[in-house]
Amino acid sequence: MIPAAVSVVIPAYREDEGIQRVLDRLLDAITIDVEVLVVVDDEADPTVAAVAEHVGHDARVRTLVNTYGRGPANAIRYGIDAARKPVVVVTMADGSDDPRLIDPLVRLVERGVVVAAASRYSPGGQQVGGPMLKGLISRAAGRSLGTFARVGTDDATNSFKAYDTDFVREVGVHSRSGFEIGLELTAKARRLRLPVAELPTIWLDRTIGESSFDMKAWIPKYLRWYRFAYGPQLTVEQVRDQAARIARLNNGAAPAAEQDT
Repeated sequence: MIPAAVSVVIPAYREDEGIQRVLDRLLDAITIDVEVLVVVDDEADPTVAAVAEHVGHDARVRTLVNTYGRGPANAIRYGIDAARKPVVVVTMADGSDDPRLIDPLVRLVERGVVVAAASRYSPGGQQVGGPMLKGLISRAAGRSLGTFARVGTDDATNSFKAYDTDFVREVGVHSRSGFEIGLELTAKARRLRLPVAELPTIWLDRTIGESSFDMKAWIPKYLRWYRFAYGPQLTVEQVRDQAARIARLNNGAAPAAEQDT
């Protein structure tokens, strides 16, 4: 059997105050072969110096400067494209996610699911802190998708997920701005009728820095991926075609030379 291995992608923007603690917790919790990719938008971001100072020459940790455009979605897809392992996990730089869940999420992907979600809204999960309205909207979206669209998780909007790397590269990532990639890829898996599974998690709101989540700008984009989760089975080509149309609505026409992933 091929040993388990994971690429952990962390989009980061000015997270120099907390990134060292997050890296310590990750490297302590993950027992399988791991590379950690901290992705920033600018080489002058103070996160870069903080990571270098803390990990030194630890080959497991790399800092990447995203060239796909600013914002978390571009940072995440840049990290996924750079991933060298068969499973990729997206987690946040603010310490809100529980890194002890990464090993079992990876094992779920190894067993055959294409998306393994850390779920705040399944039995045993919890969301502690954070804006009340944002939490209510997220919970309603997640549970309704789980019940009515049968997407395989009650928390499709959570960014903390493990993916089969080949699956992501096959369907592409079409989001270009916010954190809607988790919902996008879950919806794509559902329309392809590919397996999605979940494990309960306890999410804790950040204690250092400020969230960059822009509800007003990003909720309309989430809603388009939400609607996409409902519908008959599609082929990969159909998924990519329909996703490209959603991307044009969400982001405007992408440059011809830009990659889908």
